[in-house]
Amino acid sequence: MEKPLNKQELIAAVADAADLPKAKASEVVDAVFSTIEATLAKKQEVRLVGFGSFVTATRKAAKGRNPRTGEEIDIPASTSVRFKPGKGLKDAVS
Repeated sequence: MEKPLNKQELIAAVADAADLPKAKASEVVDAVFSTIEATLAKKQEVRLVGFGSFVTATRKAAKGRNPRTGEEIDIPASTSVRFKPGKGLKDAVS
């Protein structure tokens, strides 16, 4: 298995694909990430047709147990981010 693509490698790939200097590609990648982050912070969905959707999901507060002691604990409500791949991405990966 190959190693994961890191941010610097992603920037280099975008620079090559779009024929941009790496500094400009870095600005573009950072702008995309910060726009997705800001949109999700407002509880809005980011839908990229053919690629996928980023959505927020809220988990309710719950009771749980500490597996070591068996003591009951409160698990607070939380918000997480989920990614739902689109058909184009699913087909490309398959």
